[in-house]
Amino acid sequence: MATVEKKSLKQPDDTKKLDKAKKESVTVAGVTITRVTAEPGWQWSKNLKPAVGTASCQVHHILYVVSGRLKVRMDDGKEEEFGPGDIGNVPPGHDGWTLGDKPVAWLEIPH
Repeated sequence: MATVEKKSLKQPDDTKKLDKAKKESVTVAGVTITRVTAEPGWQWSKNLKPAVGTASCQVHHILYVVSGRLKVRMDDGKEEEFGPGDIGNVPPGHDGWTLGDKPVAWLEIPH
């Protein structure tokens, strides 16, 4: 019989500290939801590209912005800005960075 599950990102199942960013994840019903928090000054191409080794981020993101502002530039030059309450689809082939002097936090939803 199925049962109710409750978890909190205040006590994540997994935490990964990155250069100027942090990923916290919980898994419920077999689905992993991740909160990414990126500090002011964080940029994928500056902080993650050296470790990943690709020209741009090749991860497909479905996201919900909780707080702060996130800017994304696709490899083809198209740009989009996301703020609190925005839901976005960001396909592989992009750079992203925190806008302003406050951290940006978003939820990554698997697809």
